[in-house]
Amino acid sequence: MRRRTLLASTIAVTGITMTEATNEAAAQGDDRENTLYFDLKDGRVAIKLRPDLAPQHVDRIKTLVRQGFYDGTPFHRVIEGFMAQGGDPTGTGTGGSQLPDLPAEFSPPAKARFLRGVCGMARTANPNSANSQYFIMFAPAPSLDGQYTIWGQVVSGMEFVDKIKRGAGQSGMVREPDRLVKAQIAADVPA
Repeated sequence: MRRRTLLASTIAVTGITMTEATNEAAAQGDDRENTLYFDLKDGRVAIKLRPDLAPQHVDRIKTLVRQGFYDGTPFHRVIEGFMAQGGDPTGTGTGGSQLPDLPAEFSPPAKARFLRGVCGMARTANPNSANSQYFIMFAPAPSLDGQYTIWGQVVSGMEFVDKIKRGAGQSGMVREPDRLVKAQIAADVPA
């Protein structure tokens, strides 16, 4: 399988976040069907899913979460000041789900931007190659705007994302990586 990673040219750039208006919209309301929980070693992260930006990618995330696909998967590539990447059960950056790759659902920068806490889909050089791998931004990365699919925004627990073990070197590959303990859609969790 092809390597699913952010392009090397973006490694030196830091961060991703949405505009203030989209941050406010993501934080408002209790839409449990579009709220994702990532339980990490240090605590729970709540992510507001953005079907308004990427309906196919949000549907894919929900499908994989409900299959238990992400449970126990490593954060295999983590670059300080840039992002944490997971969603590959092999931990190599080459794995994915058995489902077909997705077509790009890139948002124009005027609508959504890669800022701190934004969740995007990893892909190869082919824009239509996203599958299961995702990344969570530590900081803004304008070079990614309009080039990668944004599917969510961390609305609480970013301090736990900040504690994910970092990788080494330019690739950010992590030895003995932290793992996503459990992923759940809030609607599936008893209130």
